[in-house]
Formats: sequence, structure tokens, C-alpha cells
Amino acid sequence: WLTPDNMHHRWLLLAACFWVIFMFMVASKFITLTFKDPDGYGAKQEPLILTAVTKVEEVHVQEEKHWPEEFQPTGKAYSGSLIRQPLVHMERLELLRNVCRDTALRDLSHTTVSKFVLDRIFVCDKHKILFCQTPKVGNTQWKKVLIVLNGAFSSIEEIPENIVHDHEKNGLPRLSSFSDSEIKKRLNLYFKFFIVRDPFERLISAFKDKFVHNPRFEPWYRHEIAPGIIRKYRKNRTETKGLQFEDFVRYLGDPNHRWLDVQFGDHIIHWVTYVELCAPCEITYSVIGHHETLEDDAPYILKAAGIDHLVSYPTIPPGITVYNKTKVERYFSGISKRDIRRLYARFEGDFKLFGYREPDFLLN
Repeated sequence: WLTPDNMHHRWLLLAACFWVIFMFMVASKFITLTFKDPDGYGAKQEPLILTAVTKVEEVHVQEEKHWPEEFQPTGKAYSGSLIRQPLVHMERLELLRNVCRDTALRDLSHTTVSKFVLDRIFVCDKHKILFCQTPKVGNTQWKKVLIVLNGAFSSIEEIPENIVHDHEKNGLPRLSSFSDSEIKKRLNLYFKFFIVRDPFERLISAFKDKFVHNPRFEPWYRHEIAPGIIRKYRKNRTETKGLQFEDFVRYLGDPNHRWLDVQFGDHIIHWVTYVELCAPCEITYSVIGHHETLEDDAPYILKAAGIDHLVSYPTIPPGITVYNKTKVERYFSGISKRDIRRLYARFEGDFKLFGYREPDFLLN
């Protein structure tokens, strides 16, 4: 039989066991509730944090840069290209700002916002858009987009080719046609963009288009401008062939080229620098597109400008925007290093402002 003392000890032991079990249950419940708390920390939250960390960082960057609302992440799954596109354009603008602040490049990156610049900027008041024309980078198609937006034609397909560049009939006002106060207001408030491409490839395109093929029949390039360049820059004056690329390079690289530019008038827009055309360090542009990535940049620009539901950029033929390194090297293969270096010295601002590498044949 159990004595009273033994019974007392057994009840104490049993009570202690119940107390331990009770405390264990309370602790277990507390731990479970803590792990289930969406605002808490714990092992069950780690997979969510690991999968979302990239997007959290990207949201933070975009909000700091005050991106347009349509590009703010909404928590949905984004493809790599949709995430990458805004970052690419943000990086381009950041590079532009940094180079503009480089005092060593000031003479190559800055210009005055003159009538020459304002003449290059086309206006769409209806949708508050400014487009700076940089010839030889697909500008004809962007003009068509703006012509439709301005209401002159209902679709791009309806626009006759001879109307696109006829600024009396295409319904595209230039920024220079407004008063100073109206110009300032548009520069401050409107969506502004332009397109660039590798500077040397653009020069080759300009040379071929104006002095070799001349598809729109602009005889002044061959019969007035070409002879003027040949007289000044051809080494062998006995040659009778038309303007050669070597002559063209010597003209463009000459530090004293401006006396001929004045004679040629606005025709020089096809080969002067992007700086001279659009004043990118003086005008705060919203987007800078690149010809080499136009398949991605064109839809992005339309969306950023809020017009993607109204018009589409015309179909880009396959391979038309790809940088042709072989072609560039071939055109410059017969040009002296001295002439190429002088040419690069003039266009260095364009190379640096828009992230284009110095050509390999200049480094060898």
C-alpha cells in the first residue's frame, strides 16, 4: 500500500508533468502563430523573400527615378525584357548626364539651343510630344507616326512618300515656329525624344544616300556640294570620278569645316553631330532610342509617350538595324589613320554621350 508521503510525491510529480506539457503546448502555439504572421520573420517567409528580392530592388530604383506610372511594377510576373527596357533607358540618360558634366568634353557635348536646333524639333501638340530629327537613323518612320498623331492622315499606310519630307504639307510644325514663351513651355512640359546610331555607320549611310544612290533625286548633293568638297579636299586633283568617301572624311574631320558648312546650308543635317542637331546637354530629353535596338526601343517610346494604343511604329525589315562592323571597317580601310583620328575627334562627343565604343581600327 502507498503511504501518505508516497501519494503526496506522486501527485506532485504528476502535477509537474502536466505543467511541463501545458507550457510546451503554449510555446508550440506561440511559435506556430509567429511563423504564420505575414509581417513576422521565420523560415516559412524565406522562400518569398528570396524570390522577390530582385523585384523589390528594381521597384526601389524605378521609384527613385520617378518613372512613368505605366512602368511601375504592380507585383505581377514580369518578363526579362519588360524589366530590362526601363533600366536600359535609365542608364542611357544617366550616362548622358555624366558626360555632359565632363568639363574635358564640354566643347564636344554642348551647344546653344539656336534656331538651327529648334528647326530640327517637330511638335505634336495634341499628345504633347517633341521629336528631334537626326537624319539617317530611321527618322522618316517617326515622322509618319507624328503625322498620323497630328491628324493629317488616319494611318501610316495612307501617307504618300513625297509628303513625308514636305514640311508645308505634312502637318508637322517645327518648334522654331512658336514664340519664345511657347517654346520654353513645350520644352519644359512635353515628352521629348530622338534616335541615335553608331556615328561612323551613320556617316557611311549619309554618304551612300546623298552622293551615291540619291534615291529622292536631290541633285544639289552631287552637283553643288560634292564639287565643293572635291575642290578643297581631294589630294589628286587630276581624278575626275565623283566624290569618294575619303574626300568626305577629310572634309568632316577638318577643324575648319564650318566655312563649307555655311555654304551648304541645312543640307549638312545629314552628317553633323547629334550634339549640333538636338542639344542633348541643354534639353532634358525623356528617352533616347538607339537604331541598333529599335525593335525594342520603338514600342517602349510609344508606351512612354502614352500613344501606343493610337499608332504603331512601321514594321522594321529583318537585319536593317544591326550594326555592320564589316561594312564600317571596309569603308575606312583605305583612309589614313590621321584622317580617321581627326574625324573621331570631331564626333567623340557623340560616341561618349551615347555609349558607343571607339572603333577597333583606331586602337590598333
